[in-house]
Parts: sequence; C-alpha cells; structure tokens
Amino acid sequence: MRELKVGDKLYNAKQDGFDDFVRYSFSEVVRLTKTLAVLKNGVRLINRPRRSYITEDIGYSVNRQKGVHWHLVSIEAIRKAQIENEKIAAYEWFENKEFTLEEKQWIYKQFQKFGKEK
Repeated sequence: MRELKVGDKLYNAKQDGFDDFVRYSFSEVVRLTKTLAVLKNGVRLINRPRRSYITEDIGYSVNRQKGVHWHLVSIEAIRKAQIENEKIAAYEWFENKEFTLEEKQWIYKQFQKFGKEK
C-alpha cells in the first residue's frame, strides 16, 4: 500500500443497481497536495490507501465521498472495462435501432440457423 504519485493511472467502477452495467472511468494523477491527489478529470482523492472490498483490495477514497473509491489501473481492469463497454454498445445499439420488417426477418432466420447448428 502506497501513496499516489503524479502520473499514476486510476479507475473507478460504478454500477446503479444489480441490473445495470458496470461503467468504468479512467484518469491520471496530475497534481498532489499534502493530503490529496488531483486527477486529470478534476476528482480529488484522499492520498491514503485504504482497504476497499469493492473492486480491488486497495482503493483511494474520493474527498468528501468516503464510500467512492478509485483503484490503480491493471491489465485485468482494462480488459473488464473493454468487455463491459462492448456489452453497453450492443445494448444501446439495439435500444436505439428501429428495424424494418425485412431486417427482422433476416435476424429471425439467423437465429433459426444458429439454433439448428447447436
């Protein structure tokens, strides 16, 4: 467990209820004060590592929001964010797309083929 330094890359994972997607935010430490680390996106973190139990074992609390933690970026966190962003993109595309009857028939046929192959 160490204090943050300028250049450290961090992320936050937020989810509004169990049915929502996990939404990842990434930022970088650009400035330090005696007690805070200021991120590029303006978030101010208390520069004291704490046990988190949320996404990672160790987190850094947002100033005046002790229950919100940011964590040091790892390859695993980046991969999880990529997977989650693909899910969000697919969900939003289907939510916003209005299909023609021809498109619906084509999709239906594709699902029928997919079901027969398995």
